[in-house]
Amino acid sequence: MATKCGKCGPGYPTPLEAMKGPREEIVYLPCIYRNTGIEAPDYLATVDIDPKSPHYCQVIHRLPMPYLKDELHHSGWNACSSCFGDSTKSRTKLMLPCLMSSRIYVVDVGSEPRAPKLHKVIEPEDIHAKCDLGYIHTSHCLASGEVMISSLGDSKGNGKGGFILLDGETFEVKGTWERPGGAAPMGYDFWYQPRHNVMVSTEWAAPNVFRDGFNPADVEAGRYGSHLHIWDWQRHEIVQTLSLQDGLIPLEVRFLHNPDAAQGFVGCALSSTIQRFYKNQGGTWSVEKVIQVPPKKVKGWMLPEMPGLVTDILLSLDDRFLYFSNWLHGDLRQYDISDPQRPRLTGQLFLGGSIVKGGPVQVLEDLELTSQPEPLVVKGKRVHGGPQMIQLSLDGKRLYVTTSLYSAWDKQFYPDLIREGSVMLQIDVDTIKGGLKLNPNFLVDFGKEPLGPALAHELRYPGGDCSSDIWL
Repeated sequence: MATKCGKCGPGYPTPLEAMKGPREEIVYLPCIYRNTGIEAPDYLATVDIDPKSPHYCQVIHRLPMPYLKDELHHSGWNACSSCFGDSTKSRTKLMLPCLMSSRIYVVDVGSEPRAPKLHKVIEPEDIHAKCDLGYIHTSHCLASGEVMISSLGDSKGNGKGGFILLDGETFEVKGTWERPGGAAPMGYDFWYQPRHNVMVSTEWAAPNVFRDGFNPADVEAGRYGSHLHIWDWQRHEIVQTLSLQDGLIPLEVRFLHNPDAAQGFVGCALSSTIQRFYKNQGGTWSVEKVIQVPPKKVKGWMLPEMPGLVTDILLSLDDRFLYFSNWLHGDLRQYDISDPQRPRLTGQLFLGGSIVKGGPVQVLEDLELTSQPEPLVVKGKRVHGGPQMIQLSLDGKRLYVTTSLYSAWDKQFYPDLIREGSVMLQIDVDTIKGGLKLNPNFLVDFGKEPLGPALAHELRYPGGDCSSDIWL
C-alpha cells in the first residue's frame, strides 16, 4: 500500500509510491462528434476496464455537453499530487477545456465516479474578456490550489501561447498566469518543475492554420511551431526560447517525474523526432535530438515522403521507459531511457496506420521495415486510424491506446475513422526487459455508440496518472 500520512491531500507523495497505487478500474475519455457529420454534442465516456467486471470493455456512462462542436480534447484535474500535503484538497473535478469553442467544462467525478455530472460551464466570453485567450488545451493543477490551462490562440484564432488561471474552488477565471503582454507567439502543452524554477511550453500553430485541416504550404510558410519556451516559474515570464533543429510541431512535453530532475522530452510531430531538453551548469537550458523516426518514401499519399507523425508521448513513473505513438506510420514504441541521452528501442507494435497492406499507400523505400504491416483486426473489428493518445497504468504494466488525433485531421488522413469510429486498445508491457504485446481480448469500439461512430481521445483514470500528476 502507498504511504499513509495524517495530512494527505490528493495523489501520492512520490512517483514511486504512485506505482504502488490500485489497479485502474474505470477510465474517462472525451468523445468527439465535430467533423463527423453527426449533429450531437461531444461527451465524456466512462469505460469499465476491470477484467473482473461483467461490464469489462463497455461504456458504462455518457455525459453529453450542452453545446455542439466544442471539440473536447485533453483533460486535467482540480487537484493532483502537487497538492499532496494539503488535506483540504481532493481530486473531485475533471477539467475539460474545449479546443475549438474555448469553453471549459468542470465535471464532478467525485460524487459518483462511475456516473460523472456537469458541475460548471465557463463560457468563452469570460475567457476572452479577462485573458484575450482562446482555443485551449492542457490543464494542470497547481500547488497553490489554482488550475492553469494553456491556449493556442487569442479570441480570433491568431497564435497566442498564454495561460488561463482559474480559482480551484469556485472555478472563476482569475486572469492570465503570464505577465501582461508576455504570451508566447504560439502555444500547446506545458509542464512545470518548481525545484528548478522552470516551466516548459510547446507550440502547434495558430488555430486559424490547423482548424480545417493540414496544408503542407503552411509548413513551407513557417506557420507551424518549432520552438520550446522556457519560463521562470516564479516570475511568470519567458527567459529562453529554444529553436528545435529537426523539431517541427513540438507537441507533448514531459519532464522526468522525479521532481529533482532537470531534464525531459518533447515529441515533435511533423519531423518525427524526440528531443531531450536539459538544464546546463550555468542555469540555461539546451535541447538535443535523441530519436529520429525516418520518413518513408511512398506513392498514393499527399506527399512523396510520409513522416511517422509523433503525436503523444509519456514516461513511466519510474522514469525508465518512454512511450510514443507514430500516428501516420501506425506504430507504438517503447524506449529504455535509463540513459536519457541514448534512448534504446525495446518494444514496437503496429496498430493500424497509413501504410498497411492492401491500402491506397504503397511504400517505395523504407529504412526500417522489409514489408508493409498487416491490417489490425481485434475481436472482429478492423482498426482504422493509427495509435494516438496513450496512457500507462500506474504500475507500468498496461498501456491503453486510442486512435483519434483531432477531428479535422482524422477526416483528412483517415476518412474510415470518421465512418467506423475510433477504438481503445490495451497493450501488455514487459517492465523487466522491455517489450509490448497486444491484448487480443480488449477492445472498446466507439463505432457502436448510440448516436453513431465517435472519436475517443485522451484517457484519464480517476486517481490520476503519469501524464496529469506533477510532484513538487
